[in-house]
Amino acid sequence: MSKYIQNFRKFIPLLEELVARDIKIKYRRSVLGVLWTLLNPLCMMIVLSVVFSNLFRYDIENFPLYIMSGQVIFNFFSDATTSAMSSIVSSAALIKKVYVPKYLFVLSNVFSSFINLMASFTALILVMIVTRAELHWTILLVPVPLIFIVFFSLGVGLILAAITVKFRDIMHLYSVFTMALMYLTPVIYPMSMLPEWLNKIVMLNPITNILIMFRNVMLNNIIFDWTSILIAFLETALMLSLGLWIFYKNQDQFILNL
Repeated sequence: MSKYIQNFRKFIPLLEELVARDIKIKYRRSVLGVLWTLLNPLCMMIVLSVVFSNLFRYDIENFPLYIMSGQVIFNFFSDATTSAMSSIVSSAALIKKVYVPKYLFVLSNVFSSFINLMASFTALILVMIVTRAELHWTILLVPVPLIFIVFFSLGVGLILAAITVKFRDIMHLYSVFTMALMYLTPVIYPMSMLPEWLNKIVMLNPITNILIMFRNVMLNNIIFDWTSILIAFLETALMLSLGLWIFYKNQDQFILNL
């Protein structure tokens, strides 16, 4: 284990360069640049609030904040896993020339998405202040669900990156999957409106539990219970372990398919 840690520490400067590269590429030739990380969630919140406010306005207090908090979590998962999925394929030229731990490319994409997550979280706080929503002390517990979603997304990203090297069709199908997954995650609707059988299906989605934990401490002044933490920990640990195992077992074959 110490060997892997020392190897990782040796490549930390490269990881920082890769993260900076990902951010620069994403906003290159954009007039507003990184400011879009704040504007995107705000614009989506406005659009979704206008579209769905008449459906759910009686079930959810401060519906725009409800939607935006859901976006913070789900958009990060979608962005991190989508970019991680193509991280090895898009870095083929570098991988073929020099030795670089291949997991760094996945990490860099997840970390750059995390920077966007922090910007979206800042936008959420600003909206709460502007709308005079109460800022509860439970906001201090926000790092817990954020850590879970980051490492869960990393596990999924490692799996997708390993599979995509051999099966490029995954890149075209994944957007359909994330769209379906969004509707199985309570981003825009309350859990109370679901029939019991569908409620159980939505709760099987690991992102749902993490999203509920995030909303509870951000908006509802509710501390998550130990059951929620244990479930999130087990699901995250399982996904991360599975991702590391699949990536490690396949990484030596990447060069043959790039």
